[in-house]
Amino acid sequence: MQYLFGMHPVLEAVKSGKKFDKVLLKQGLEGPQFRELMELLKDNEIPFQFVPVERLNRAVRGSHQGVLAYISQIDYVDIEQMVNNALARSENPLLVILDGVSDVRNLGAIARSLECAGGHGIIVPAKGGAAINADAVKASAGALMRIDTCKVPNLRVAAYYLKQSGFKLVAATEKTENLIYDVDMTGPTAIIMGSEGKGISQSMLELADDKAAIPMTGEITSLNVSVASAVFMYEAVRQRIAK
Repeated sequence: MQYLFGMHPVLEAVKSGKKFDKVLLKQGLEGPQFRELMELLKDNEIPFQFVPVERLNRAVRGSHQGVLAYISQIDYVDIEQMVNNALARSENPLLVILDGVSDVRNLGAIARSLECAGGHGIIVPAKGGAAINADAVKASAGALMRIDTCKVPNLRVAAYYLKQSGFKLVAATEKTENLIYDVDMTGPTAIIMGSEGKGISQSMLELADDKAAIPMTGEITSLNVSVASAVFMYEAVRQRIAK
């Protein structure tokens, strides 16, 4: 993963619009430049974390001055731009919302399937999800460089904006009697996929317009999240071809 370190270099990079996945700050850091950096990080919604100096020392050889910033592997778009781009490309765009998916390989595989299915964008939380790093880009076979990716501070707010923009929110969950074949995904659709362990959060389930399950007939009752995502995407593709 590429990174930048040092108070002044990171400060100037943020001012110039450079995108970062996360900034690590030494615990107890203070001073006017630090306060300016904190304001910029908050204004630009760049995730940051205070860590012991030992962690920075292990990561960087050189004078880090208590600041280490991980450079984004991709260019993100905001939610408004994602919606506008998607609707400009298709009357019935397909998006995916990842609610807490934490494995970078799963994230990359989901992005790869979405691009193959002709999807238009992927929405991830700024905190609590897999990092979009070099491993994720590699697992996506470059798909993360081709589809729009949006990182948001609040998934619920983003999901509500999609609803207001005419998207149907379809939650992939076993907590329903509806199968994926029962839910109409021919119009603008955003598929919500939950975390590997806990599934979709209750707050996101409450926002969903429809809930759908994949039929299971074997003894193992769950699929890997990347596989389940592909099943949902290609059911949407099937419905659109058949329409």
